[in-house]
Amino acid sequence: MTDLPWLTLLLAVPLVGALVVFLLPAASARMAKQLALGVSVVTLLLGVAAATQFSIGGEQFQLAEQHEWIPQFGVSYALGVDGMALTLILMSLVLVPVCLLAAWDDVPEGGSREKNYFALMLVLEAFMVGVFAATDVFLFYVFFEAMLIPVYFLIGLYGGERRQYASMKFLLFSLAGGLIMLVAVIALYVQGPGGADGFLVERLTGLELDATTEKWLFVGFFIAFAIKAPMWPVHTWLPDAATEARPATATLLVGVLDKVGTYGMIRFCLQLFPEASQWATPLVIVLALISIVYGALLAIGQTDILRLIAYTSVSHFGYIVLGIFAMTSVSGAGSQLYMINHGFSTAALFLVAGMFIARRGSKRIPDFGGWQKVTPALAGVFLVSGLSALALPGLSTYVSEFLVITGTFSRYKVAGVIAASAVVLAALYVLLMYKRMMTGPAPELAAPVRDITLREKVVVAPLIAAFLVLGFYPKPVLDVIDSSVTHVMKHVGVEDPAPTALSPATAGSDH
Repeated sequence: MTDLPWLTLLLAVPLVGALVVFLLPAASARMAKQLALGVSVVTLLLGVAAATQFSIGGEQFQLAEQHEWIPQFGVSYALGVDGMALTLILMSLVLVPVCLLAAWDDVPEGGSREKNYFALMLVLEAFMVGVFAATDVFLFYVFFEAMLIPVYFLIGLYGGERRQYASMKFLLFSLAGGLIMLVAVIALYVQGPGGADGFLVERLTGLELDATTEKWLFVGFFIAFAIKAPMWPVHTWLPDAATEARPATATLLVGVLDKVGTYGMIRFCLQLFPEASQWATPLVIVLALISIVYGALLAIGQTDILRLIAYTSVSHFGYIVLGIFAMTSVSGAGSQLYMINHGFSTAALFLVAGMFIARRGSKRIPDFGGWQKVTPALAGVFLVSGLSALALPGLSTYVSEFLVITGTFSRYKVAGVIAASAVVLAALYVLLMYKRMMTGPAPELAAPVRDITLREKVVVAPLIAAFLVLGFYPKPVLDVIDSSVTHVMKHVGVEDPAPTALSPATAGSDH
């Protein structure tokens, strides 16, 4: 079983499935949807089977595959996963079938438009696996840019009224970051050992670079990842893209694709440029804190549901980046767990918001009010999703946010205090949104509205299960990512701050 090319299978199955869905006749749109959903479920099962071959605490990159691709330029087809990449891939594989089922009626025109929508989702799934599994820096860049293609069409062809503007803005921001990173990738290869596999992460780790070169390379990678993350002040593409996209597309965009930014900061910025990472830490922490507060404040003032959720993600990504650059084992574990938990909580918010939008015919919060009397079960799911986003104890995001703040406070006390204080803002934007949309007198509706349907229950059930399981028992996931945190700490060359508690001898002398 271990000899199977698991990661290539996880890439190939959705790509082949997408091709078949594309080639089906326009009259077979329903069959195309069923096939796409089936392919995504099979891919998920393959991902679970691959995860059983992963050895906790083993080598950094497991399930590894390597083949020559463009040896003249040192490029290899090299795949492998550590604990961080494995958990992000599994999260992606869970979210894709959930999103496909949630988007079942998103393209009422049917025909070619509908089947192509589902095929593009499968193409995106394949590229998401590739970007997290690539252990060749140039191959990572290829997947990094390839993801833009399906997302551009998913927004530009199937989005709202301003879809062309939103998709073009998304593309321009992402391409700008990608081109800057490409220059840094080529410069890194020139500085590296060269050869047919000169782009491998293992061979580029630990290079002896002069300080100025390392700083410039770090900046080239970091800008691309900050745009993708997204961090203030290069975040402005996200609210437009998430607002104009279909809720299922917005879920994969914010829940998975944006994680490539924070994943890249850990995998490449910290691992390949450790000294430059420490040099940039003060500025990055300031930017992360601004993202936390700025995103939360703007979320509070939004009148569009999807735009509000997008701004909450700017704030949440601030916490993730803060934990990464606090460079403690606790904050690092919290950041990697936060990436998983944010994916599920954001998915629930976007998808349930989409269910309300489909019923009300509007994305504007003022157009709601009193809907907990109309759809009590759906309102309850929305409340649980919001409570997870605001990090209520017992739900998944609380654990990761607690770890990030605790780990940050042990090294940077002021930053830790600011991050902890900003939690209050999260409570404001979630509870105010719920109050405005769900409470008050029952609205007058032209026709009866159904509460949550069976399909919608199947959509939200795994997400709520993830909130509860990761909220009460995150240990299995933390065990998987622990080795990844350890490797990063070793490469950066930092150790956890010494405990500040009194020693037994000192404590005894006070009595």
